[in-house]
Amino acid sequence: MSDHYERVKIELQQMKAVETEAAAEEEHLSPASSVPADVSFTALPRARRDLSRSSINGRSRSKSRGKADGHEKQVNGKHLSDVAPRKSDCSQEKGQNRVSNEQNLHIKGTGRLLKSKTAANGHVESCQRQTDEKCEHRGKEDGGKVAKKRRAVTVDTSKAKTSLEALKMSIRLLKWKEFPMGRRTACDIYWHGVSFHDNENIVSGQVNKFPGMIEMLRKINLSRAVRTMQEIYPEEYNFYPRSWILPEEYQLFCTQIRLLKDNDSILKPTFIVKPDSGSQGDGIYLIRDPADLRVISGSQIKQSVVQEYIQKPLLIDKLKFDIRLYVLVRSLDPLEIYIAKEGLSRFCTEPYQEPSQKNLSHVFMHLTNYSLNVHSGNFVHSDSCSTGSKRTFSSVLYRLASKGVDIKKVWSDIIALVIKTVIALVPELKVYYQADIPPGKPGPTCFQILGFDILLMKNLKPVLLEVNANPSMRIEHEQEVSPGVYEYIPSPVDEEVKVGVIRDTLRLMDPAQRKHITPAGQLEIDLDSQTKKKQSPRTSGYWNLSNAGGVSPEDAIVVETASDEKEGLADSLPSLCLKQVFPKYTKQFNYLRVVDRIATIFLRFLGVKGTMKLGPTGFRTFIRNCKLSNSSFSMASVDILYIDITRRWAGINPDSREAGMCLQAFIEAFFYLAARRFKASPLREQVLLLLEVCEGALEGQSPTDKPRPQKSHTNPGPMQPSAPNTFSSPALMRRRHQPLQISAKANTDN
Repeated sequence: MSDHYERVKIELQQMKAVETEAAAEEEHLSPASSVPADVSFTALPRARRDLSRSSINGRSRSKSRGKADGHEKQVNGKHLSDVAPRKSDCSQEKGQNRVSNEQNLHIKGTGRLLKSKTAANGHVESCQRQTDEKCEHRGKEDGGKVAKKRRAVTVDTSKAKTSLEALKMSIRLLKWKEFPMGRRTACDIYWHGVSFHDNENIVSGQVNKFPGMIEMLRKINLSRAVRTMQEIYPEEYNFYPRSWILPEEYQLFCTQIRLLKDNDSILKPTFIVKPDSGSQGDGIYLIRDPADLRVISGSQIKQSVVQEYIQKPLLIDKLKFDIRLYVLVRSLDPLEIYIAKEGLSRFCTEPYQEPSQKNLSHVFMHLTNYSLNVHSGNFVHSDSCSTGSKRTFSSVLYRLASKGVDIKKVWSDIIALVIKTVIALVPELKVYYQADIPPGKPGPTCFQILGFDILLMKNLKPVLLEVNANPSMRIEHEQEVSPGVYEYIPSPVDEEVKVGVIRDTLRLMDPAQRKHITPAGQLEIDLDSQTKKKQSPRTSGYWNLSNAGGVSPEDAIVVETASDEKEGLADSLPSLCLKQVFPKYTKQFNYLRVVDRIATIFLRFLGVKGTMKLGPTGFRTFIRNCKLSNSSFSMASVDILYIDITRRWAGINPDSREAGMCLQAFIEAFFYLAARRFKASPLREQVLLLLEVCEGALEGQSPTDKPRPQKSHTNPGPMQPSAPNTFSSPALMRRRHQPLQISAKANTDN
């Protein structure tokens, strides 16, 4: 035993001598000096391990190796902390001798290089990692910019449905992270297929649907929203065909058609009937007489909208076509609207003829819906963007430009149509929004892609057909390969348009980019800077956005993005295909937001969070706070007004479970109050004057409850004459049309 202990004692003394010698050598190393080329970073630890292997065995060997390894870590740590950072901070002298086995190591956050040797055990990588950490810390202290690895954006696609393929492709292009089965923890973006309520209990992130958008874009509600604007600005909103709501206005429709035929027996106008909740062309048909209306359940007329049929559409290759344009509503407050620079042109599959009693049922001639025409034997699936039954919108514009058409004017008129339509929808959308996500309640932010269906008339004036809350984003079509057997064939035209729209929508909604991206893909046509001197007055209710000097027809469609946007997004991606049109053109269109200001007052007096209808107490409070009652209009008259309007709207919407005054009913009451107070003025001036009274009275009351509305009613152009007031008493208050006027000259112009 004594001999054994003597041997162990000698071995331990030898190890201590080696450690002392190593420490002495480290002290002699200058921190700022270069490491000799013939000595690696691991030379000393390797020597100690070799000595341990040759001098001990058995149990003592493993114990000594453990001590040596522990000392190795200590030496390495000291060497890295003392040598590497200072080495990276000092500049390399010119002409310094380089050794062939040195490796250049880049330090994160700096422009410096670290010269070191590559060791077989990977020590250089460890050195690099620790050096990076120190340089990042030092860069933060110096105020320098440090490059950080960005966390991938997460997208929940479990509810995406028909847009799934294009969405997956877009996520792959962006190198984001998809969760096709959902995720327990919150995602950055939730992509729903149909409704905001597809996935309940979302308290953070962003959802690609607005609450209430589906309801607002049904045929009846869209017609009501646009009609309200037509009452105030009839010339500005003449892009929407005259319409009647059935069964509510069935008698009005019959009366006006009878008067029309009595005045001119030669004219035979045509009307198109659209079911309120119909889609993909289902249930649409043409009529020439009210007696031709189809009925269900005996004499009960199905809820629908009947509109004037545009008999003089623009034709290409003798075919009628419409335009599907994709519009992104990025937010409601503040209002942000983006329009895709590319869209789809969908063609009929039968040569067009003006409607007659013989061809009213020819859907392939009169209806441009893809879901209908795809079943025609004449439908052409094409790999080209400029041929076939579905083409790109730009290919149509280029063809028109070759014939001398001013496509800049066409494009600017379409932009005006889109902005005005969204302005008409926003007030009620805000009511839906606060009902689902009241102020102060946790919830997601929303955005949505809308599909605008637009028809060009023969005189190139755009007409709004409808707006789709869930436009199809499929990038393939079905093809029958054998009886009853179908396969999906990729559609190049759909892929080119729709993938770009989804991809760039995601880019705009990127949480890391939203605060840094400037409005991207903006129009080259800039009224504020380029055309201030050349701006012409409005013509036919439209602002001319097409007078930008030096802009070619191609530039009106293909727009380069801003340089700072390119810096903020990946270089590998193309420039954004979405261009901002609002608030870019706020000065030109903000005066139209009169109903939005009325909705702000309505929301203030709702009282209970989550409700969408104003109770009698809230309405009385509105009258009292705005000081609208007087000796000739007592609070008893206020109660009668509330009861009359609320009862009528309850009859219009019998399925509504919530009692009270909806926004449309409140607007009707507001119009009545304006007409009663300012009798001598046109309706538009009456409403604007009453808004001034209400906003002035509310200005000093509870400013935290009501945001100060913008005085945006000032019209940059001349005031258009408004229709005379038609309200005689609360019981008779109703939206009324001006007499239908169709003449031979009007038909020719169409």
